Amino acid sequence: MDPLSELLGGIRAEGAILSDALLKAPWVVSFDDRAPLTMVTVARGGGVIMLADGTEVAVNAGQTAVVRSGEPFRMADEAASVHRPHLDYWLTCFDPEACAEMEPPVPVAVEGEATALFVGAYRASGRRHERLMRALPPVLVIDDGSDVCAWLDACAMDLEGRKPGTQAFIDRLFDWGLVCTLRTWFDQQGRQAPVWYRGFADPIAGPALEAIHTRPANPWTVADLAGEAGVSRALLAKRFNEIMGEPPLTYLTEWRMQLAEELLADPDLTVAQVARKIGYADQFGFSNAFKRRKGLSPTAFRAAAQPAAATAMA
Repeated sequence: MDPLSELLGGIRAEGAILSDALLKAPWVVSFDDRAPLTMVTVARGGGVIMLADGTEVAVNAGQTAVVRSGEPFRMADEAASVHRPHLDYWLTCFDPEACAEMEPPVPVAVEGEATALFVGAYRASGRRHERLMRALPPVLVIDDGSDVCAWLDACAMDLEGRKPGTQAFIDRLFDWGLVCTLRTWFDQQGRQAPVWYRGFADPIAGPALEAIHTRPANPWTVADLAGEAGVSRALLAKRFNEIMGEPPLTYLTEWRMQLAEELLADPDLTVAQVARKIGYADQFGFSNAFKRRKGLSPTAFRAAAQPAAATAMA
């Protein structure tokens, strides 16, 4: 498994909205899901995304924005609309029954008079997504092109019958859309993309990375990882350090610790079971390694994480 797939493993769309409802200016939409990630595709028209910290990012027809924020945010036909009379909409994917309905499709005389949005909000479980979140800006925007918006429009019309399984189908489409959007954005970043993304494409570091992420509990040695790449130990160590900025076994240990954080959130797993799942023969060696890197023993980390998890669910 590649690192991006691994980091997206705990992120899923829920209650995504796929419709051809039109917003007639002036309008302001408030997004109140407090989702870790929200994806907004503009099928027609356009607007300005406004974060709580004052950040403003324009998104036009044929573009998709991914918002990384655990706070409510707004989108308006233009920033000035929040200070003048406008139509207010409250949009939530997680609680659709409480969401104020957007206006149904209406005929418009001029193309720019109305805006159509497709919106997906994403829940996250565990902690593995945190590394992905740190690699993203508050708002990223990519050009999708007319073919994507045409595909979304076609899906919206096709799903008007609301057959059984429709919402699950829409959510999975948005899961697919998020992967494509993030992959496109990371590709555009070139050498500014995170090393775990760039490294997977490298012919030498990539196979070693895939082996680590696919089988983290394997008792890997540098020689074993070099064998996965089909090169010598010296070449793997040199290239991996050049690409990833650290030796392969250091990367392996750090990735195991990140997996351990997620596994420790499961109260049904003992510390010894967590240790075995990430490749440690006994819990004492695991506990020592965990404490060196996290500053807390696995037991103390688990106890500290429980109140935070309870608060997040409240």
